[in-house]
Amino acid sequence: MTTEQIAQWNRQLSSQTAAEITRWAIAQAPGRAIVSTNFRPYEAVILHLCVQAQPDIPVLWVDHGYNRPATYRHAEQLRAQLKLNVHPYLPRLTAAHRDAIHGALPTPDDEAGLREFSRLMKLEPFQRGMRELAPAVWITALRKVQNPGRAGLDIVGWDANFGTLKVSPVLNLGDAEMDSYLAQHQLPNEWDYFDPAKADEKRECGLHAAWGAGKHHS
Repeated sequence: MTTEQIAQWNRQLSSQTAAEITRWAIAQAPGRAIVSTNFRPYEAVILHLCVQAQPDIPVLWVDHGYNRPATYRHAEQLRAQLKLNVHPYLPRLTAAHRDAIHGALPTPDDEAGLREFSRLMKLEPFQRGMRELAPAVWITALRKVQNPGRAGLDIVGWDANFGTLKVSPVLNLGDAEMDSYLAQHQLPNEWDYFDPAKADEKRECGLHAAWGAGKHHS
């Protein structure tokens, strides 16, 4: 897969709808596409788009054990409503075990602590999930408006960390467009989401950053 091929795809898809991009992504590797989710706000949009194109598409969910009750209830509501084929991956450590060994959750100014939390509780189970599901196409809910680091992303890219084609169908959608989609399809949203691996919305947890490459084959 060449840089020019990816650039050509991005030119072609720039005028396509999110639904069209999702269908395109799945068609690139029939039976070998997955979608990842953390059931944060607006995740219902990408999940709905994916199951419309492929009802049994594997949904990779890393449950790090620190989600709030509302997020778990939201996950179960969407699982039932959309008949999601969820593949949950949990860390090797429970939340209680991690807290006993490592102490309180890292604060926003503790970059080293945040990365260590992410490595233990998110990256390891995510890497395990990607190895086991072995997708050729990874569909994400990344959007440019989420944080400054995502503003320069393309719809399609090659993810060297995981050796997959990475496609973000809702990349260019704003909150108003996402709200409209939720209302049109009578989908729930969830606002009580908290990600202890980020501490704030301006940083990456590692799944979508180069530093999260780690060792994928250990």
